[in-house]
Amino acid sequence: MKTLAFVLPIYNEQDNIPVLYERLVGVAAALADRFACEFVFVDDGSRDRSLPLLRELRERDDRVSVYALARNKGHQVAVTAGLDVADADAVIVMDSDLQDPPEVAHALIEAWEDGADVAYAKRRTRDDGFFKRTSAGVFYWVLSKLARIEIPRDTGDFRLLDRRVVEELRRYPERNRFLRGMVAEIGFEQRAVEFDRDARHAGTTGYPLSKMVKLAVDGIMGFSSFPLRLISGIGLVLAVIAGIWTVYLAISRWVDPSSSVEGWTFLAAGMFLLGGIQMLMLGVLGQYIGRIYEEVQARPLYAFSVQEHGRRD
Repeated sequence: MKTLAFVLPIYNEQDNIPVLYERLVGVAAALADRFACEFVFVDDGSRDRSLPLLRELRERDDRVSVYALARNKGHQVAVTAGLDVADADAVIVMDSDLQDPPEVAHALIEAWEDGADVAYAKRRTRDDGFFKRTSAGVFYWVLSKLARIEIPRDTGDFRLLDRRVVEELRRYPERNRFLRGMVAEIGFEQRAVEFDRDARHAGTTGYPLSKMVKLAVDGIMGFSSFPLRLISGIGLVLAVIAGIWTVYLAISRWVDPSSSVEGWTFLAAGMFLLGGIQMLMLGVLGQYIGRIYEEVQARPLYAFSVQEHGRRD
């Protein structure tokens, strides 16, 4: 019998956990003749009763494993922690707000058994607001234009990963993580499974605008050097414009000295303009330098304060 692990990051999901667990149990029951299932819950520093509820589930069901990060580290690190501890032939990563229907696992498994190493859930429809849909569409359009690899559109982290893919993913140590891009870069056979994304069952999103922007920046800067190339392009254009302007002023001064503008107005304006552009460019460079600094520190991504799992030595 093959093994299957569900990796579920948790952050303030106390109202969703009971319903999520019951639906997972239903999925596991339908797979009981072919798979031994495990539910790996990773609490990402929740401030509500999520962790106590998870520990209660652990007491009732040996298939439940509970890991609690020592403090909030973010969704991508919580998923990484779950992948690091999951030990199964295949791992399904899904969110815990029930926007990712657990029942879609059957279609993901079918694609895996048909030969796919990665079966990713692609949103056919999504029950989100206008701003969420629009911003997601813009992000994926920009990413498709800039990224050096092809990252599937309208996908999240909801996917099934073969054991080989999980082992390869563990070799990626970067701190500013964009998992769907990392999985796409690993390769292997990857196949889309379309599904209809539901609305959040309860609670509030763990991805406010600030976190969405950070994830977008991680995706673009982690898989594209376009911002650096853009700096060179802008510098070249400015250099050409400055050269033409200098020649024009020299000719004007030589042909008609009275046409030259006296004073420092244009000089000061030009200095401020170029100074602002230089600061913008330095800011982009600073983003990359900051990431290099974080990577060379090589600090652990997370620390567990709770480890309770069903496997017995």
